[in-house]
Amino acid sequence: MGSMQSSPPAPPATGANITADLKSAGNAAAKPKPCCVCKDEKAARDECMLFSTSDNAQQECQDLVSKYRTCMAGYGFQIPDTAGA
Repeated sequence: MGSMQSSPPAPPATGANITADLKSAGNAAAKPKPCCVCKDEKAARDECMLFSTSDNAQQECQDLVSKYRTCMAGYGFQIPDTAGA
């Protein structure tokens, strides 16, 4: 007769699968990882610091360091000032 088969119904909601749905929804709104934001600013800062021909690379690259800190602060990360260390 009919060769059409219906798909099985979805399983009923249980504590296990409801919790899994909530966890996946919560992760989507979670704060991003620090390695995944401000990549351009970090690359410019690193390049300046690594390839500086100045006697004081920290002073020369201070504006790029500030831009990186500001960008990271926008995502909720605080980068400590280590210039005095």
